[in-house]
Amino acid sequence: MSEAAALSTRLNWLRAGVLGANDGIISTAGLVVGVAAATSDRGDVATAGVAGLVAGAVSMALGEYVSVSTQRDAEQAIIDQEIRDQAETPLEEREELVDKLTDRGLTYDTAHRAVRELEQVDPVGEHLRIEYGIHPDELANPWTAAAASALAFSVGALLPLLAAVLPDADLRAPVTFVAVLLALCLTGWVSARLGSSRPGRAIARLVIGGAAAMGATYLIGLLLGSAVS
Repeated sequence: MSEAAALSTRLNWLRAGVLGANDGIISTAGLVVGVAAATSDRGDVATAGVAGLVAGAVSMALGEYVSVSTQRDAEQAIIDQEIRDQAETPLEEREELVDKLTDRGLTYDTAHRAVRELEQVDPVGEHLRIEYGIHPDELANPWTAAAASALAFSVGALLPLLAAVLPDADLRAPVTFVAVLLALCLTGWVSARLGSSRPGRAIARLVIGGAAAMGATYLIGLLLGSAVS
C-alpha cells in the first residue's frame, strides 16, 4: 500500500470513528435524559443507558458489516471479471486502458507505452486501479469495520451514560446536557479538521442537533412520567 493510500485509509477510519462516536453520544444521551426525566431511580436510568449502548453498538456493527461486505463482494466480482478478461482478451483490455489514459490527456503513443510498462509489473492490479479505482490489496475487512464501528459507538455512549448515572437525581439532566454538548463540540472540531473545513459550522450543527434531541426526549420523559404517576 502506498503512503498516500495508507493516509487516506487512516483518515477514512478516523472519520467513521468520529461519526460512530457522535451516534453513541447523541442517541444514548437522548435515551438517558428521557428516562431521567421520567424517574429518579438510578437503576432505571443505568439499565436504559446500558441497554441503549449495547443495542446501538450491535446495530452499528451489523450495519457496517453488511455495508462493507456488500461493497467488498461487488469489488471482488469486478476483480474476478478483470482476471478473466485479462486471460481471454488481453489486447482489448490493453486498448481500454490506453483509451482511459488518452482521455486524461496523454498522446496515444505515450499511453500505449505507459500501459505496456504497467502491465509488466501488475497487469490486473493496474487495470483495476485505473479503470475502477479498486486496489486489490486494500479491500476493506467487514469484521474490522464492524468492530471499529461498535467500539466507536460504545466509547461515545459511555459519556452520557456515566453523566446520567453518577450525579444525584436533581443534577443528572443538567450534568448530562453540559457533558454531551462539550463532547459534541470536540467531535465537531475533530470532524471538521479531518475534512479540512471550518469547525464553526460542524460544531454548531452537532450542538444544535444534540440539544434538540435531548430537549425532545426530556420533554417526552416528563410527560410520560407524569402520566404514569
